[in-house]
Amino acid sequence: MKSIPTPYYLIDERKLLKNLKIIKRVREKSGAKSVLALKCFSTWAVFPLMRQYMDGTTSSGVYEARLGHDKFGKEVHAYSVGYSRDDVQQVARFADKIIFNSLSQLKAFGRFAQGKSIGVRVNPGFSFSHFDLADPARKFSRLGIRDNRELCEAAGLVKGVMFHFNCENDDIKNLSANIERIGRTYGWLITQMDWVSFGGGIFFTKPGYALEKFCDMLKRFSDTFNVQVYLEPGETAITGAGELVTTVLDVVRNETDIAIVDASTEAHMLDHLIYRTTARIVSPSQGKFKTMIAGRSCLAGDVFGTFALRTRLRPGSIVRIGDAAGYTMVKKNWFNGMPMPAIVVRRLNGRIEIVRRFSYHDFCAGLS
Repeated sequence: MKSIPTPYYLIDERKLLKNLKIIKRVREKSGAKSVLALKCFSTWAVFPLMRQYMDGTTSSGVYEARLGHDKFGKEVHAYSVGYSRDDVQQVARFADKIIFNSLSQLKAFGRFAQGKSIGVRVNPGFSFSHFDLADPARKFSRLGIRDNRELCEAAGLVKGVMFHFNCENDDIKNLSANIERIGRTYGWLITQMDWVSFGGGIFFTKPGYALEKFCDMLKRFSDTFNVQVYLEPGETAITGAGELVTTVLDVVRNETDIAIVDASTEAHMLDHLIYRTTARIVSPSQGKFKTMIAGRSCLAGDVFGTFALRTRLRPGSIVRIGDAAGYTMVKKNWFNGMPMPAIVVRRLNGRIEIVRRFSYHDFCAGLS
């Protein structure tokens, strides 16, 4: 690994496999199918492994739908907050299920999705999220249909409904109560459907999660309403499987030690800035040396966090930043014209494979 220039994203298939086995177990125990949320993770170099354990992909746009079709195969679900006519016509070439966000979109473009299993998104008016920014039921939310009169009208036009109402929900009691609430409130609608999706944001691969209760709940719902249940795991599928490997370029002192690495939150782990969260450092391990780890961009707030580390960092030290698979590579950008991290995969047999390097030509090609 020392021969690979930093920074680079490292995806470990052995760690990924642990999550995938749980996903497969959920399907076997509950009957619920799982489709990978490409908005979170689209690194198709590991799709050959993932497709052995998952049922397909779900997308939020035309390009993701095509990627799921071309690189993953199996089922392709397509959803968008706002389609154009051309979008729907393109998506219909790749998707098995097409989900509309509103009754007006369904009426305008549903005819261009004939032959597909059409669905709509329902906003139940409640949700679970630690962040208002990601709360699908926040005030004035544009995500999904709220009005029962519109749902009644849509019911005769669709075969499925999606309730995407969670974000990082690891609380089985909360989830159980909300799914029961959906059953009570929308049972009249669901009994008319072939399938129902509970979306993503359910952290059921977390260590210690009440998996048996989860499976029982999903199976009971499926049996009660005679529908196929779908889940849309994103972060849940790849949590713990990725790192951003960096090198310390300099250490400066301004009341505390500040180690500057050859990566950036703004360009390479943007969600930490968006949600004001702190990165998780895999290596060095915890210790007594207080150090701020910061990015190399010109943004003053380009900081991964402040940590107590086992060793003092010096120029040349390697810093491994964890949880760098979900919502990272799909959001990476060329801010400051910094070199883009390579994408590296550790295969199940331990072999290290550099699946993509980026260069100035890639930077230039994205501009005009």
